[in-house]
Amino acid sequence: MNRTIKRVVAPAGAALMLAAALSACGAGNEDTGSAGSDASSSGESLSGTLSGAGASSQEAAVSAWQQGFQSANPDVTVNYDPVGSGGGREQFIAGGIDFAGSDAYLEDDELTGAKDRCGGNIVEVPTYVSPIAVIYNLEGVDELNLTPAVVGDIFEGTVTTWDDPKIAADNPDADLPNTAITPVHRSDDSGTTENFTDYLDQTSGGTWSGGAIQTWPIQGGEGAEGTSGVVSAVQGGDGTIGYADASQAGDLGVAKIGVGDAFVEPTADAAAAVLDESTQVEGRDAGDIAFTVNRTTTESGVYPIVLVSYMIACEKYEDAAQGELVKGFLTYVSSQEGQEAAAKGAGSAPISEDLEATIRPIVEKIS
Repeated sequence: MNRTIKRVVAPAGAALMLAAALSACGAGNEDTGSAGSDASSSGESLSGTLSGAGASSQEAAVSAWQQGFQSANPDVTVNYDPVGSGGGREQFIAGGIDFAGSDAYLEDDELTGAKDRCGGNIVEVPTYVSPIAVIYNLEGVDELNLTPAVVGDIFEGTVTTWDDPKIAADNPDADLPNTAITPVHRSDDSGTTENFTDYLDQTSGGTWSGGAIQTWPIQGGEGAEGTSGVVSAVQGGDGTIGYADASQAGDLGVAKIGVGDAFVEPTADAAAAVLDESTQVEGRDAGDIAFTVNRTTTESGVYPIVLVSYMIACEKYEDAAQGELVKGFLTYVSSQEGQEAAAKGAGSAPISEDLEATIRPIVEKIS
């Protein structure tokens, strides 16, 4: 399923509200209680099996959430299949899973399908903020600077060797070899691809022609399934370059990206900073929070290749006990405790206390 991002910018008041909600992206000092140890509305331990699927980028974060939530609720099993954002949304709409994780918010046609599945309102809330790293494997090159235009050239396939003058211009101290560049992309329906191509579409100055889309549109290069597949493919060959959630870059080289007059590395703080300039999408229901990320910032210390990942669920489930499980898990995921667990396990940027306070009453309505 190919889709083009719709950029709908909220009015100034909404932008200011969003900036306030995201300005404290680090976890605060106040104790809001342990959502993991008291997840159900009755205060009693939960039991049962919860099934989810979706974004592979947040697999490390979901693993941390599974561990924390199941430790507090030992009679609960949380399953998560990292099939990719598109697969997760499709399975959720089809009724095959209880919740989905997605690096892209539901589009209008998907919203209609999700509401039909749920028999009413859906819950869609941001729970994971992380930079997308441009990862590479090039013998003898430990540091690499890339401008947006050159990143576009590489993934378009118009810059084909590592010693190309366009790359050399921003890496005067690097010994760049005449090695062929092998761009690696996601072969599956991917929210990470959608966020990455949205960045290229907005910032490359025309060197990227594929638009903002979740299914890779350019011929050539090497395709790999899932975040782990891209990382493995880049690890497997000299001269390879790809894109993946920064938490899973491992020992691979990570490029610094040109922002304004500087080159910025993908850190949690730098990724969180871009959200201060982003806006909330208009026309969504009260329980559906979606962001349009500002990729074109020139502010110092801001990293613009970032994904905002969502948890998607029904507001009401036919099985009330299953609804309590979903509510308990999403309460933990969006709490300070859950966000700190993800930050430690995946290097993500915790959502702010203000945004958590906005999400809490939305999740509490799940039944």
